[in-house]
Amino acid sequence: MTVTVTILSIMLVIVLTAALSFYRKIEELKLNLNDENRGRTEINNFLSRFSSSINCDDGIDSVMHSMAENLRLQIEAGSVAVYGLENHKLVPLGVAGEYPLTTGDYIGLAHHQQLDRLRTQEIVEGSGFIGSIARSHHGELIPLASMDDRFSTYPAWKVLGSIIAVPMIKDGVVYGVICAVDNKMLEGKPFSVAQMNRMQSFSGQILMARQLVDTYEQLRRRERLVQEVDFVRSFQNSLLPPSTYSLGDFHVFAHTTSAKEVNGDFFDIVEIDEDRILVMVGDSCGKGMPACILGSMARSFARAIARQFTTLTEFLQMMNSNLQRDSDAARYITLGCCLIDKKRALLEFGRAGHTEMIMHVHDHLRRLSPHGTALGLLPDDLAEFETICLAIDHGTTIMLYSDGLNEALDHDHNEFGTERLANAFHVACDKRDTPSEIIDDVMEVVHHFEFEQNDDQTIVLIHRD
Repeated sequence: MTVTVTILSIMLVIVLTAALSFYRKIEELKLNLNDENRGRTEINNFLSRFSSSINCDDGIDSVMHSMAENLRLQIEAGSVAVYGLENHKLVPLGVAGEYPLTTGDYIGLAHHQQLDRLRTQEIVEGSGFIGSIARSHHGELIPLASMDDRFSTYPAWKVLGSIIAVPMIKDGVVYGVICAVDNKMLEGKPFSVAQMNRMQSFSGQILMARQLVDTYEQLRRRERLVQEVDFVRSFQNSLLPPSTYSLGDFHVFAHTTSAKEVNGDFFDIVEIDEDRILVMVGDSCGKGMPACILGSMARSFARAIARQFTTLTEFLQMMNSNLQRDSDAARYITLGCCLIDKKRALLEFGRAGHTEMIMHVHDHLRRLSPHGTALGLLPDDLAEFETICLAIDHGTTIMLYSDGLNEALDHDHNEFGTERLANAFHVACDKRDTPSEIIDDVMEVVHHFEFEQNDDQTIVLIHRD
């Protein structure tokens, strides 16, 4: 009997122990579930606050104010300020409530007015109370700031209450400081350690908000830049003449492709009078937007003086004078230009540091390269230009081009070269009937050779029926 009772007692203890262990596990699971739900709720609340503040009338400027205001309510503080650490200086990002740690008035100011006031103060990392928090990587709770000489520089020093300041830290790096002033939970009482811990916990959300704001701002800047580039590209394309043009039995065909978003090459066809046109191919030094602006400037100068010059040499001298005066010393343009007289079937060619002209006439090639310096590079007394005048027979095809074609590189950085380009032009002229087909053939040979396009490429053909 005694043995039976003993066995039953042992079994009862085992059952009770197992039941207690099971109950503890249930309670632990409940706590974990509550923590998970609380975490999800906080994340959802954070995302809701962020999305609503980012879309409000003040835009992203209101995000940090929203975060600061929410923290102020969470820890029941009188005011909260958020500082970001940039180049070893603490910059105010957001403020909520009437924040007294300022050198000027703060009573009755809106949050954006307080921010403007705070931004006039320079807080260097390591200096003053806020700066010391950033340097030490540790938060601090001040029971009564009016008794602390570190705050004596502020006009409101004698009425300051309790203060908490905590650093915003991620992966051991300080990104800023959050400061709360005056405990509104219990007037006249200092903040508690629990409030400080809550503030430290909330700092992760504020740091996340700041990083999201930075990312959002970068995306907005990128979007604005894309829009501006699209506008410049559209504007540049609108300035280009039609890719085909006819004057009597002379016909002009053009093709251009840019290596970047906008083109530093340009071509233009300017009517001088009913018998003459000026055909130009230009190449600005550099690439991208600066080259595009310089090319547009040169094109404007060319159109402005097109009806004033008497000879092509004078035209190039006038172009050089304008560009040398109005552009940077490091900026210049190369230009190849043909003055076509349909009545007399004459073509005058001049160039300013540009590629040579290649002619296909009677199944033979001629390559012409009169002397001329790039425009805008030398002063008027040093810049010299010569031209060549030719009678153009029927069936003649002339090619002008930018150096993006002959300087195209293959995978081993070998240049395509002028010889290959002239040969591709010769083969295309012998094989094809129309100038547009000749352009397609030449460009196909270049594209087949090059590893990738690294410069703007322009080709203009002049053909006489």
